[in-house]
Amino acid sequence: MELIDGNKIAADIIAELKTQVAALPGRPPCLALVRVGEDPASVSYVKKKETASATIGITSRLIFPPVTIAQDELFALIDGLNADPAVDGILVQSPLPKHINEVAVFRRIAADKDVDGFHTMNLGKLAQEDDSGFVACTPAGIMELLQRSGVPLSGKHVVVLGRSLIVGKPAALLALQRKPWANATVTVCHSQTANLPALTRQADVLIAAIGRPEFVTADMVKPGAVVIDVGVNRVADATKKSGYRLTGDVHFPTVSPLCSKITPVPGGVGPMTVAMLMQNTVKARRQHAQDSQP
Repeated sequence: MELIDGNKIAADIIAELKTQVAALPGRPPCLALVRVGEDPASVSYVKKKETASATIGITSRLIFPPVTIAQDELFALIDGLNADPAVDGILVQSPLPKHINEVAVFRRIAADKDVDGFHTMNLGKLAQEDDSGFVACTPAGIMELLQRSGVPLSGKHVVVLGRSLIVGKPAALLALQRKPWANATVTVCHSQTANLPALTRQADVLIAAIGRPEFVTADMVKPGAVVIDVGVNRVADATKKSGYRLTGDVHFPTVSPLCSKITPVPGGVGPMTVAMLMQNTVKARRQHAQDSQP
């Protein structure tokens, strides 16, 4: 069994992007990070994105409206960033307060600044295999992990456990693409799938993104499979100073001995999500520079 080291692969990508940004003409890329309220996980995620930006040479614009902000006020804030030629990418950290429609917020961000890849236009471009769009960061990170770990998908059976807009659906579309590193046969499973273990046991590559701690057990995995664990779940643990431990969607102690390769939690997919956000921001800067040329 080989651990796929997401921290190392993400660090490699960050180093590559730092070199690319240093060579860009004109101003550095600029990423607007909007965090509504003080949700502890969101505070931590935005801090990581700010740190990665600084390492690469991307300018961060931090905007922290109160949790009470009305949806129309948030739309007005996004409209201002859309219209600002000095901003290349806009990220509104989810989850948002319950009174704000997340999908409406994703759609409000200009498609050419949607470095999170959730805009209708960018999801459509992904389906059409149009590389000018932006791919959601976690699924893009999964594909980078597989490529850089020497896992070809062509002809393989990829089973995606979860159908979210953020991970499951885009991951399935990426694995299906007519590209040298893709060309997989894909099955998408979810909470209503009948006889789930029989399907997951067929997977050459299993992507677990169901959001349920340690849901995938040894009886659900084929020996020799590659397992990508996307879950980040907080489970109560009295032995920890914080009172909880982080665990994935896979029961690592029993599943990992079966695998040829597996991602740990933490240190697997998580760092890749931040790295791909940075990659999308650099791509947005390049596209805006091209669009502004006479």
